Amino acid sequence: MKYLLRSGCIALSVLAAQSSQAVEEAPVASEASTVRLQSTYVMQSKRPFNAAYSGANSLSPLKEHSYSFTATAFLGVRAWAGTELYFNPEVAQGVAFSGLTGMGGFTNGELARTSGATLKLYRARAFARQTWGLGGGTEQLEPDFNQMAGPVDRNRIVVTAGNLSVTDIFDDNAYSHDPRTQFLNWALVTHGAYDFAADARGYTWGAAVEYIADGWALRAGRFLQPKEPNGQTLDTRLMKYFGDQVELERSHTLMGQPGKVRLLAFRNHAVMARFSDALALGQLTGTTPDLNAVRTGARDKKGFGINLEQAVSPHIGVFARAMWADGKTEAYAYTEIDRSVSAGALVQGAAWGRSKDTAGLAFARNGLSGVHRNYLAAGGLGFFVGDGKLNYRPETLVEAFYSLNLFKDTSATLDYQRISNPAYNADRGPVNVLSVRLHTEF
Repeated sequence: MKYLLRSGCIALSVLAAQSSQAVEEAPVASEASTVRLQSTYVMQSKRPFNAAYSGANSLSPLKEHSYSFTATAFLGVRAWAGTELYFNPEVAQGVAFSGLTGMGGFTNGELARTSGATLKLYRARAFARQTWGLGGGTEQLEPDFNQMAGPVDRNRIVVTAGNLSVTDIFDDNAYSHDPRTQFLNWALVTHGAYDFAADARGYTWGAAVEYIADGWALRAGRFLQPKEPNGQTLDTRLMKYFGDQVELERSHTLMGQPGKVRLLAFRNHAVMARFSDALALGQLTGTTPDLNAVRTGARDKKGFGINLEQAVSPHIGVFARAMWADGKTEAYAYTEIDRSVSAGALVQGAAWGRSKDTAGLAFARNGLSGVHRNYLAAGGLGFFVGDGKLNYRPETLVEAFYSLNLFKDTSATLDYQRISNPAYNADRGPVNVLSVRLHTEF
């Protein structure tokens, strides 16, 4: 498993040699330290679209432009045998369409890291990783972001603790996980319904333990929740309010090509408002239902998902995800999606003589629970969506991109997205978004 977000164009022809695959290969010298950098700029343009009406949290039907910029340093040192320490300072800047409202699947995964038109420097990650070998032979870890090259036991226990992103460890996927080099839409970089614990930038504090052996991996972790929905300040009472997740992963070979299956379950416990309480209060008082008026007690939110990745040739890989969340409570740390399904493919450009280019095509379908729909239909506002009323349809999107390698690890990507029924409303849309992404790493 690659521990942290991949930031390079995927080279599918060497997928089977990644760290999670049990493949014999030449020894790699152990790195004592690592210094790597990445920078990503995304520019987006949205065409005008039809809208029968708009509300406080609607996507504007007018033409809009959006952009994001991030730059990250990935610094690491091997403190002693089995122990690695990492620190990632990051700068970010960006402006979203319509103040980041009006869609379940937002069009730029990098905007989760930005906080306005002013460039800001902050600590993205500061964590330790401890590995205990359990034998079973060795495999070689290749150098990567927040991963130092060197041999490790095939069977091992890994504990990661500190400041990081939950999705650095959970819900990995070789073909759809990194908005800096792969698909941009929030519903494609992870499960759309995965309301994982995070601050407003997508990071948190916590710990996870992994047991890796014989093609299996079992992971469990607990992380801090924000004090308020999608807030920047985290609640440090880890035993009182938390986000738990458990994941089981199985590696396999199908028709000579590597693949993985992951089963994921999460449970959030935080002070969250319930849609049913907001609806009941609104009916009692004759007012528009308001989540802010009923955020009075700790609640649980649960979800379950499956994640598939499969190479079908040395140059083509496919993926699929599906997740169900109970949808009883408000979106707390990710986006406003209760049911999500996605699938797609990446193709390496070797077939047309451009081995470092990548083309991608994916589809996603986002949905809401019944009580969530009723809340929005009654005029309620979520954190991200709320058109004042609702003609419910699942939000669907198609994304296609071509990433052109310019030189070494620098690429330019042209990306197109079409979102039907934005914010689950058949009275609005479809929305067409064109993006240009520039990415470099070294």
